[in-house]
Amino acid sequence: MQHDGKERCEELAEYVIETTATVRAAAAHFGISKSTVHKDLTYKLKHYNRRLYAEVKKVLDKNKSERHLRGGEATRQKYIRVRMKCQRDKSE
Repeated sequence: MQHDGKERCEELAEYVIETTATVRAAAAHFGISKSTVHKDLTYKLKHYNRRLYAEVKKVLDKNKSERHLRGGEATRQKYIRVRMKCQRDKSE
């Protein structure tokens, strides 16, 4: 992703708005660090494009409010995988 700062910020913003992606997912999609995505979306975008910033802020706030739910679901899925592996090992 070799763009100038403004283009990158706007491209990230459009992706996050369209997909309601988390900062982590956007970073993975564009191959850049979470820190860069966060800084671009929360600081730089505010100066480049206020309209996009307002829309992105809504998505980021929503993701933040749901963060504890996502973490709980990830943990639940992890233990389901562990339990299934143990059951397979016992049956072998």
